[in-house]
Amino acid sequence: MSGGPPVPPEHPVGFRQVGENRFREVVGFCYEDLQVGVVIEHRPGRTITEMDNVLMSALSMNDSPLHIDAAFSEQGEWGRPLVSSLVTLSIVGGMTARSTSGKAIANLGWDRIRLTAPVFVGDTLYAESEITDKRLSESRPGHGIARCRTIGRKSTGEVVLTFERSFLVPTREADPHRTAGY
Repeated sequence: MSGGPPVPPEHPVGFRQVGENRFREVVGFCYEDLQVGVVIEHRPGRTITEMDNVLMSALSMNDSPLHIDAAFSEQGEWGRPLVSSLVTLSIVGGMTARSTSGKAIANLGWDRIRLTAPVFVGDTLYAESEITDKRLSESRPGHGIARCRTIGRKSTGEVVLTFERSFLVPTREADPHRTAGY
């Protein structure tokens, strides 16, 4: 056991130095940085608003009264409008993108999407993703395919959504963020 305090890193974690006393935020991971078994907690969380639900219901043409008609919903099982599953999936999926696939070239697939509990206006959602698999791409040199399992939870801890996702990310050598100045 060492006797001294931990040694701070040369510069803030999550940033790269671009000049003297100047740092640029790093978004996402390259293939080599993604390690199977690592769990990433995504922050900030997101409190669902009525506007989120109504706007996404309109954009996706999901005009079910279950989502947008409070008078109708009062008579139903929940007694209030249920947030559209497309809102829940979009917000939780979006929460994960910056870190897990911030450097991704493409999303490749969404699998095993499960909506396990209702979400209502005013609920705050958080997400976490576990890297479950990765391999180098056979058809795209300089790229790898990563897979993660994501869990969306209410601030109460109740799981509302789970899904698996795969995405294509560059290796460090092929990372376009470097040449683009990111």
